[in-house]
Amino acid sequence: MSTTRRLWLVRHAQPLVEPGLCYGSSDMPADAADTERAANELAAVLPAGATLLMSGLQRAQQLARALQARRPELAPPVCDPRLNEMDFGRFELRRWDAIDRVEFDAWTDNFHLHRFGGRESVAELLARVGQALRDAGLIQPSTEKRYPASQDLVWFTHAGVIRAASLLHARPDARPLATDWPAQAPAFGGWHCLDWPLRH
Repeated sequence: MSTTRRLWLVRHAQPLVEPGLCYGSSDMPADAADTERAANELAAVLPAGATLLMSGLQRAQQLARALQARRPELAPPVCDPRLNEMDFGRFELRRWDAIDRVEFDAWTDNFHLHRFGGRESVAELLARVGQALRDAGLIQPSTEKRYPASQDLVWFTHAGVIRAASLLHARPDARPLATDWPAQAPAFGGWHCLDWPLRH
């Protein structure tokens, strides 16, 4: 028997950060007005019965809580740090254009395993996102699901996680090259939906 579940991958609103900074796992708030706008748009289209999960970073949590305030029939969002943005280590809060070109070349040459900034690799990002998908029964069901089944699952998260989930949707065992990494992600406050087959 096979059914599907829709995963809503919702990106946080515009962060309050200087343009051009690498901010990955750094925790900063999002613009309040942009968060309200995004919450209003999502509340108008999100179906009943959804389960809400949010990253451990405040910019994603602001949007999750603003959405739930507009849709109080939905259970409060559950925090899952596996939905945090990729950690760029020593490059956090540095300008992208101030990072030496050799650092980008090293990452491109070993895209799957290289820890850009010394903290987290794409392989490690894919592993934690993949485990969250398994716990939801979307890739390969775990023996002990952490979250209840629902018609739709909503992740309030970040561009890197959205790209990782999109890649795993297409290729569950992916070991990507730099050229394989999805180029597109939703705009701030936007979302992307993926339909996953569920096997029982």
